[in-house]
Formats: sequence, structure tokens, C-alpha cells
Amino acid sequence: MASDVSLVILSAGDSTRFGQNPKKQWIAVGDEPLWLYVAKRFQKIYKFDKIVITSSKDEMDYKKTFSQDFDIVCGGDTRQNSIQNAIKKIETKYVMITDMARCCVPKKVVLNLLKHRTDAVCVVPTLGITDTLMYENSYIDREKTHLIQTPQISITSKLIQAISKGKQYTDESTAIKANGGTVLYIKGSKKSDKITTKKDIKDKKCLKAPSKKTLVGFGYDIHKIIDDKPMYLCGVKLDTKYGLLAHSDGDVAIHSVIDAVLGAMGAGDIGDFFPDTDKQYENISSAKLLQHIVGFATKTGYKIVNIDMTIVAQIPKISPYKSQMRHHMAKLLGTKPNRINIKATTNELLDSVGQSKAIAVYAVANLRYIKA
Repeated sequence: MASDVSLVILSAGDSTRFGQNPKKQWIAVGDEPLWLYVAKRFQKIYKFDKIVITSSKDEMDYKKTFSQDFDIVCGGDTRQNSIQNAIKKIETKYVMITDMARCCVPKKVVLNLLKHRTDAVCVVPTLGITDTLMYENSYIDREKTHLIQTPQISITSKLIQAISKGKQYTDESTAIKANGGTVLYIKGSKKSDKITTKKDIKDKKCLKAPSKKTLVGFGYDIHKIIDDKPMYLCGVKLDTKYGLLAHSDGDVAIHSVIDAVLGAMGAGDIGDFFPDTDKQYENISSAKLLQHIVGFATKTGYKIVNIDMTIVAQIPKISPYKSQMRHHMAKLLGTKPNRINIKATTNELLDSVGQSKAIAVYAVANLRYIKA
């Protein structure tokens, strides 16, 4: 029998308070990102009809590579907008909505929410407050106050109605109650506290430390030599009267490194990020493309350990530029110069490279998970 409950996991935030190194969503739990760990955790607790995960637009395609078990949808500018986008995928009578940052929600809380889903329009876990409370120099009766948590479970149709009237609400229960719906409060758990800053991670006993695996990626690129165009390799301009044919500036070395980094991440290739049909990348500096990829790798949880490349070129001579190339690449990649190795060889007058018609570059990148 199919379940009458779907799950939405909100994971589209910009991680402002936590930081971007990595983003909160991409904290490594073993060798999985936090958003995936949370999704699998809920998947083990209950057989939901569907699990929908919101994502920032630029991370959607990458998230889809991790699993086919979940629907990945683009989030909105606010929490509520993200819910509106996700709920379009929901067909069940009930929807449970949780924040990815509440990564250690106990099984008993989830099952208790499911047990009481028919008792109100929205069922919410709460925590009592033990400290004395004051608001604008007046004391508040703490017995009448509670902290609202997620996940929350709601009647899908009622929630859609409540959040579609233009007003923004901080959570589902507030929206439901403001629109005349009933809300049932059940016991929550301190284990459901959110990760807000990096110091919160140490309190999350359900999380494992990042894996110490080294991830290896390989990149290759080749470009035709043409006259009357500047030649760039590793972001360094060479003293030549010829350059490389490409939609961008033609820096074949950087292109191969980008593919190597993306290969280690399992994130596709340079064309997926910077298609040569897009005019915004016409004649663009490849160094800028590499900086974008390094930023993407960092925010999704990876540190570049080292790069090893081989430049295959009959012309020009590479050796006079190798030191400058090494240091410039280290700066672009955010690592030490000795972690960048650049080798140069010829093709012994063979094929298009050996006949001075093209330059090819092979690159290997090693990445590790960042410890947040």
C-alpha cells in the first residue's frame, strides 16, 4: 500500500551564518554530503511516497549525480518560496517538511508526528524553555512558551492554501494557524537542534567525521594553434605571435585542470559549466573559469591537494615559463606552489602536436574532503 505522506527536505539556503568553506549542506559525513545523509536517514525511518529536496540553482545538477532516489527541485528566495516549489511535486494527502540543518532528528519524533497526522491540520514538535525569560524589561511566564521545531507534518492541500496568499511565514504551523487551521503540539527533542555555525557540529552525535579518502580526477584537452591570437598557458601570457583556437582565451592547460578537478568531484566536465555556445564565455579568461570551479569545489566540500600536468607541445618552449606557471596556478587553486607540478614534452614531430599544429595537456587532480 502506498504511503499517504511525502517528505520535503529544505536544502537551498545560502549558508550565510555557517560559511562557504564548505556550505552547510555539503559538510562531509563520511564520504556523503550532509543533505544526502539526512535524506537517507529519513528514508530508513519511514517509507515516504516521495522525498523532495530543494537546492540552489547552481548545485541542482551536481546533487542529481548522488542518487536517483530523490527529486531535486530549485529552491526559492525564502524558506516559504522553497516549500512552494517543492510542494508542486507532492501528490499525497500529507507532507512532512524538515530543515536539512536539523540532521539528528530522533526516529521517535518522526514516528510520533506520523502517528498523530490525522489529529490536526498541522502537527509540530516543540521544546519547553527552562531559563527565565524577559521581553522589553518584562518577565514572561516560561510555562506558556515553547520552541517550535521541524519536521512538521501538514495536510498538503491546507498548507498550499495557507502559503499561497502572499504573506511570508517562518514555518508551516504559523501559516496554518494564521489561516484558521488546527495545530497539535507534541514533544520534540534537543537532538533536533539545528546546525547554525561550525561550532554546532561537535554537538551532533549522529554525524561521522569526513572521510580521509583521496579523490582522483583526470583531465585532457587539445587546441589548434592559430596566428594572431595571444597565447595563454596556466594563466600566463607567453611571448608568441600565435595562440590557441577556442571559444575562450584557449588556455588548454587550465581547461585540462578544470576537467581533472571536476572529474575528482564526479561533477561532469568543463562544457557542462561553460558551454561554448554561450556568448558570455567568448574570449573569457580561463583563469576566471578556474576560479569559479575552485569556488564550486570548496563550497561543495572539497580541498584541492595537488595538481600534476604534462604539456605536450612542439612549440613554444615551455621551460622558460614553468616556474611562473607553477606559482600562478598555485594562486588560482589556493594551494602551495610545490603542490603544482608542470612537465613539458614534445611529440617528436608526430601527429598534429608534433607538427606544431596543436598543443595538448594532460592533468591529474587529487582532492580531499574539507573538515568543516
